[in-house]
Amino acid sequence: MLAQSHARIHKERAMRRRKLKWLWARLKQISDMDIDREELLMKLGAARAKARAAWRLIDVEVAPDSASFTLTLNRNKLRQVRRREGRYLLRTNLCGQEPAQLWQFYIQLVEIEAAFKNLKDDLQLRPIYHQLEGRIEAHIFVAFLAYCLHVTLRAQLKPLAPGLTPRAVIDKLAAIQMLDVHFPTTDGRTLILSRYTELNADQKLLVKQLKLNLPSQPPPRITAPAKRAVGAARPV
Repeated sequence: MLAQSHARIHKERAMRRRKLKWLWARLKQISDMDIDREELLMKLGAARAKARAAWRLIDVEVAPDSASFTLTLNRNKLRQVRRREGRYLLRTNLCGQEPAQLWQFYIQLVEIEAAFKNLKDDLQLRPIYHQLEGRIEAHIFVAFLAYCLHVTLRAQLKPLAPGLTPRAVIDKLAAIQMLDVHFPTTDGRTLILSRYTELNADQKLLVKQLKLNLPSQPPPRITAPAKRAVGAARPV
């Protein structure tokens, strides 16, 4: 079954253009450098490793006896890539199914694979070092709750900030910390101020985009004075 998505076509073409533009500019920079042949080959290898897909669209020929090279855009490969962008050929053993239903099955498979990836990477479900069965089940249950929050955050981001991923939001908000500042008093008590750190510009913009309201700073609290030990041993 041949499937294509116009949104995916635009996305893949934008990604390919960005990588190809970067690679072409990088190769131009390398060609203007005054370096020996060995260093030239190393820099070309690094550029290839960073943009492998775009490298296939450029023909690079290194001179056999000098530190120079030529590059040309392979327009035949570029036309082939343009025809394939956003288009997929699906093979299945489900005969007699409608194409729309097969595509829905494929999308569900992609979502399931993404869920396992999130559980293993972002939520760190594995490894599990527990010995008892109950603790293993509790570990998996907590990871499942975290995944539910992960999916909820992704659904909330879709209409408000479609360009952000849950991983990016978690990384940005992870810098917000809650601190307890302890001030000892003269009567033996301790004044505790719980404060979360001030948001930077990116965090303020993200919180505003998600329509979130941070709670107010908690009020200070004070501990009881430390009691002296009773019945302490006396030196003889």
